[in-house]
Amino acid sequence: MTESSSAVAAVLDAPPAATQTPLKFTLLETLLKEQQTLSAVDKFARFHGDSHEPHQARYYRELIPATQPQPGQQYAFEVDLDACSGCKACVTACHSLNGLDETETWRSVGLLVGSGEKPVFQMVTSACHHCLHPACMDGCPAMAYDKDPVTGIVKHLDDQCIGCQYCVLKCPYDVPKYSKSRGIVRKCDMCSSRLAVSEAPACVQACPNTAIRITVVDTSDIALRADSALLPDCPASDYTHPSTLYKSKLRLPEAVYAADATQLKPEDSHLPLVATLVLTQASLGLVLAGIVYSATVAQLPPWFAAAVAALAIVGINCAPLHLGRPLYGFRAVLGFRTSWLSREILAFGAYAGALTAYAAAAIVPTVLEIPDDYVAWLRPAQNAAAALSLLTGLGAVFCSAMIYIDTRRPFWSAWLTLPRFFGSVLVASAAALFAMAVTYGRASVIAGICFIAVLVAKLTIEAGFFTHLQSTTLTHHKKSALLMSGPLRAVTIVRFGFGAVAIAAAAAAIIANSPHAALLAGMLAILGEFLERYLFFTAAVRLKMPGALA
Repeated sequence: MTESSSAVAAVLDAPPAATQTPLKFTLLETLLKEQQTLSAVDKFARFHGDSHEPHQARYYRELIPATQPQPGQQYAFEVDLDACSGCKACVTACHSLNGLDETETWRSVGLLVGSGEKPVFQMVTSACHHCLHPACMDGCPAMAYDKDPVTGIVKHLDDQCIGCQYCVLKCPYDVPKYSKSRGIVRKCDMCSSRLAVSEAPACVQACPNTAIRITVVDTSDIALRADSALLPDCPASDYTHPSTLYKSKLRLPEAVYAADATQLKPEDSHLPLVATLVLTQASLGLVLAGIVYSATVAQLPPWFAAAVAALAIVGINCAPLHLGRPLYGFRAVLGFRTSWLSREILAFGAYAGALTAYAAAAIVPTVLEIPDDYVAWLRPAQNAAAALSLLTGLGAVFCSAMIYIDTRRPFWSAWLTLPRFFGSVLVASAAALFAMAVTYGRASVIAGICFIAVLVAKLTIEAGFFTHLQSTTLTHHKKSALLMSGPLRAVTIVRFGFGAVAIAAAAAAIIANSPHAALLAGMLAILGEFLERYLFFTAAVRLKMPGALA
């Protein structure tokens, strides 16, 4: 009998299905039970079998550390500049494996160029440098950043982000990227989930020349390198202490610059912040004007304090319009220990409270029709509320200035930002005093001269910045001046035009003793402050790593 006929006979001789003993377990249950009885050796063999190892492991096994960092160490990117060809495979892999938006990039490839005896053409790949002292984490008001204590990787906590974009301004390497569709900021985390299972980050796996690797560095070495920049034409390292190592057998000459150094374009205008800054500073100027006028001329009507408080509250409430996730704005005070933005919010809260008391002390007697004999008893309370409003307002404006000074952008340096911000306060105060003096017919000439002097001084300070156009080197100040005289030329002309017309209107108001001309001069001056603050944001050239040619 052949084998096939034997098999057929066995099937025919088998008992009916109804008489067969049913299976005790299904196939899946049997396999699960078997898996639970595997020995430790079997489990190890199955886990490390060929079917469980990533296909690219043999290519990147030597490009990642075998062990985690020890105390006093952290992970860092190491880039071999001699091997980087600028193919952007790392950019594509990072974009694909991290599921980024169409225009979102966490890794970029730039270019350093130079001329001399030997022309320089150096490609540079860069991502987050996972700094020893991350500026993004220190500046975040919502504490949406975390530096892993073991690996040193700086992670962004998406669920805690409010979309204020302050980390974008703070980072000197232009690393965090704002996603408008999500209303939050995102950034490179060195593919920490892959590193946790001994798999290389996307950029390391994709580089065909193995130009990128993950290494372990001593934090003390990072601090020692802070005296020099990562590369020529890069921001100084003493601010954040970046951990990335750029290596090359050839020493780059000093006369090397980023290929996109001359490609200037205006920055984001941040219009809600423009409104917040100008309105709050104008309200503080009105508080100062009210104190001076009440002390030297006459008591102001009750509605004045209410108008000042309303102006400040409107300005403060413009700020949440800038947030990507305004419903989570309550988190913005969590970072008050390190973030000037959190401190500004708290300071403006105190300022709003003081102004509310100032307005209430002025309005309540009128609303309740309290006799004048009793109103005199409330005068010290009104004066105290006004003084408190002035002090808290000065603190809030200082915090506003420090938000931008702390970013270390040259256009937002202290000697440029403080005169602008407190100059706006003085312009609004002088304009209000002039309008009140002309309206009530007291000391109008002196008030008008003071207004013109303050406005001329502020315009002179702003115009003096254009002397940087004469610089023979392309500094950040010259870039900002080129922006204001180039792409932002129309706004610059209108800004100074408003100032000039305001001065002319003030002179006419002094000669004709016209309240309407004085009011027009003040309105034009404030409109000019809005344009000045627009230029404050759009002409502030950001600090960043070298970029590529457009």
